[in-house]
Amino acid sequence: MLIIPAVDIKGGKCVRLRQGIKEQETIYSDDPVAMGQRWQDEGAAWLHVVDLDGAFSQRPVNEAVIRRLRRQLRIPIQLGGGVRTLETLAAYLDLGISRVILGTAVLKDPELVAQACARYPGQIAIALDARDGQLAVEGWTEDSAKDAVQVAAELVPLKPAALIYTDIQRDGMQTGPNIAATQRLAQAVPLPVIASGGVSTLTDIENLLPLAADGVIGVITGRALYAGTLDFRAALHLVASC
Repeated sequence: MLIIPAVDIKGGKCVRLRQGIKEQETIYSDDPVAMGQRWQDEGAAWLHVVDLDGAFSQRPVNEAVIRRLRRQLRIPIQLGGGVRTLETLAAYLDLGISRVILGTAVLKDPELVAQACARYPGQIAIALDARDGQLAVEGWTEDSAKDAVQVAAELVPLKPAALIYTDIQRDGMQTGPNIAATQRLAQAVPLPVIASGGVSTLTDIENLLPLAADGVIGVITGRALYAGTLDFRAALHLVASC
């Protein structure tokens, strides 16, 4: 199972939000590139990057920082936030981003998602961000009546590289991941799943490990790493020893 550090960018800085609420931010670094370098140096195999300003404004905002991240780091980057067109998606892939994440488009522009998955196989991940099992979009500011598992099932024919499942109510709260919901999703579809939201300790990683048998290939963690409640090297060691 991959342990994937998150670098969320807002106003050019590395921040974490509580439950995705933009007014409830904690700034962890003025230099997101330095933070990405730190996780690479500590052994990260992937980096998860989100343009939070892009997610809220529905267009890329922090391209300059993302370019610097891509130039400086050698590990693959998966990137989301504000991707609403094939042109934006192609530009990021041309930049060297390994995997682009589509979220809002899944509900608001399914044709874009279908075209992206067909044109760029293995390079498109789908973010399923859920509140009480129902998907939320537009930087988590709009709720839908769509069940995350049902939408995931509809995505299977498109063969995205991965589904990134986030329990919004746990994101940034350090209350532990939603094991049951993550397992329900992973068991329902034959697609790789990456868990996100709520991871705070090594025990949380330990609790997620059995879900590898259901198709959970990784876990994204952010606030716990920055707050120091989760030691990244210890998490890597735990996974390697299993």
